[in-house]
Amino acid sequence: MILWFTVIQLAVAVAAGLLCVILGLAGKRPNDWAVGSLALIEVLLIVQVVMAIVSPFSGNPAQGDPLEYGVYLVSAVLLPIGGVIWALLERSRWSTVIMGAVALSLAVMIWRMQVIWTTPVGS
Repeated sequence: MILWFTVIQLAVAVAAGLLCVILGLAGKRPNDWAVGSLALIEVLLIVQVVMAIVSPFSGNPAQGDPLEYGVYLVSAVLLPIGGVIWALLERSRWSTVIMGAVALSLAVMIWRMQVIWTTPVGS
């Protein structure tokens, strides 16, 4: 993974998470801002998938366990989709809070993927 891209992903995920939690606690139902913030995270994760495929061929192979990294990446790509589906099926303030929890969870997962990518196996 590329550190600057990880930082961008983290900033977007934390901002989206805080936005959704604040909107939800303020009583707002899922709206374009909340769903759009998770959509932006999803786009960045799809770019991360492409980068994870291309990076080893350009001299930036994963130092950690590639299977663990792959499971994190696939799970991270599916999580925003599930969160948005849930929010659109149950249109309440709490589904907006759940979308915030999804975004904050993705921030943790993105950082963990960075650690897996850069830390050699056995360290």
